Amino acid sequence: MQLTPIIAVHMTAALGALATGPVALWARRGRQQRPRLHRAFGYAWVTLMVVAAVSALFIRDRSLPNLGGYTPIHLLVPVTLAMLVVSFRRLALGNVAGHRAVMQRLYVGACLVAGAFTLLPNRYLGRLLWTSVGLA
Repeated sequence: MQLTPIIAVHMTAALGALATGPVALWARRGRQQRPRLHRAFGYAWVTLMVVAAVSALFIRDRSLPNLGGYTPIHLLVPVTLAMLVVSFRRLALGNVAGHRAVMQRLYVGACLVAGAFTLLPNRYLGRLLWTSVGLA
């Protein structure tokens, strides 16, 4: 696999989501809340997550166990999109705590856990990283 435009879009959106997520989560915590900052970074994060999820549908990997080029990590695409819908539905119904819980779990699962899986030595980004530091 090589760095194609769709992989570049996916990687840029994923890294952007990884960076903006903590700001959105932090802006609504503690004594001094920052609702404008939370909303701006929250919408940016959601947009980046949608771009990352949709672009993942166009990335196929036939070297790993797959079904039509889709690997098990592709299961995160419908989960991510569904959780974004659930989160905004909870917010629309006034369930702020439910919205917060879904968004926190989504950040951890889709950004941190899935991001860690991309760094495995047999994945494209992992191969780039580990060969550049001389460990693979």
